[in-house]
Amino acid sequence: MNAKDAMTGLSPLEEAQKIVLDATAVHGLEKIPLLDALGRVLGEDIIVERDNPPWDNSAMDGFAVRWDDIKQEHAIQKPVTLAVIENVPAGRMPTKTVGAGQAIRIMTGAPIPRGADTVLKVEDTEHQPDSVRVFKPEQKGANIRPQGEDVKKGERIIAKGTRIRPGEAGMLAILAKSFVFAYQRPRVAILSTGDELADLDERFSEEKIINSNSYGLAAAVQDAGGIPFLLGIAKDTPAALKEKISHGLTADILVLSGGVSMGDYDFTKAVFRDLGAEMNFWKLAIKPGQPLAFGKIQGKLAFGLPGNPVSSMVTFEQLVRPAMLKMSGQRSYGRPVVQAVFQEKFSKRPDRRHFLRGVLTQDDGTFKVRTTGDQGSGILTSMVKANCLIDVPTVVERLNPGDLVSVQLLDGEAWANQSEASQSGPHRLSCC
Repeated sequence: MNAKDAMTGLSPLEEAQKIVLDATAVHGLEKIPLLDALGRVLGEDIIVERDNPPWDNSAMDGFAVRWDDIKQEHAIQKPVTLAVIENVPAGRMPTKTVGAGQAIRIMTGAPIPRGADTVLKVEDTEHQPDSVRVFKPEQKGANIRPQGEDVKKGERIIAKGTRIRPGEAGMLAILAKSFVFAYQRPRVAILSTGDELADLDERFSEEKIINSNSYGLAAAVQDAGGIPFLLGIAKDTPAALKEKISHGLTADILVLSGGVSMGDYDFTKAVFRDLGAEMNFWKLAIKPGQPLAFGKIQGKLAFGLPGNPVSSMVTFEQLVRPAMLKMSGQRSYGRPVVQAVFQEKFSKRPDRRHFLRGVLTQDDGTFKVRTTGDQGSGILTSMVKANCLIDVPTVVERLNPGDLVSVQLLDGEAWANQSEASQSGPHRLSCC
């Protein structure tokens, strides 16, 4: 698509996503405490500086012995008696060597003493302070966790660009990493536009509409690992819009909702031009979300999202979130995608790619998906009920029950069954 087409026609989503990602630079690094690292993206490779565990250790409470003293092909008919020469609790190093006919009492996690090559379970023995009777043989090496079983010195255990989850946090603690380098979080300025809007703490008349977009988008920013800044509501005048946008350019990304259509009071295009914006596209070939602007203003990413609540959330998912993930250092930018069996009938024109709000369930190992009901771009309950977006390609005109569809997971989970998925009754499917 040439530049003229991009400004006047509908941009395919794949092309728009590439444009956005190509325009997005990865942030720099900052040093943060481990306790603040959950959800952040690691900015360094983590190289193991010592083996874990650092020495062979016992996997359970029992007795460290020489296998030659207790080996037998079958159950011991006459228990073997060994002399207990030391007790080694966890956190203490053994001081003695296990010799022939000897054993050392050992606790879970304690280092294996010299001379021992097997640990007997305490429940398979009868013990006195100075001796232990062995009633059941073990295989050689049983119940010993070898040095470096978890990680070995010099190994890259966590790669740069990894999002830190509880497992990574625990491993960083094992490696004594009290601080780590992470990519800086993107700061996102959020602005809603329109005289018809009222904020939550305002006194407003009944003809006003509550400004839900700012708060829904702020939550989406936080969910993507960013820091939201609410700029409030810009009135429908070029001056008011320009002032608010100028304040938002202190952030890394500017996100507007509303004002990007062709109405008499949609001044976004003119204001962007006055601020020296370099725009890439104004319309997107998706539904919901056709009116959508993207470009750079004074070097900052600027998105003009549709004013309808569902449209703003869907377009945020497809364009703003990937930009944020790249900016924050992640290696992949999309939601998890699964194939699911569609449960309804659906039809559309082959002009745009549709994103239906859906409910994904799992039945006997098979993913199944249905819509949340009415799919109007102002029906915010369709997002409340949804745990996924059903991706219907541009060329597809019709879906029937049993057809396979691609599904973007919104929360990483599928309901276990249909009854848990929704409290709503039968519904009909309308267009977006």
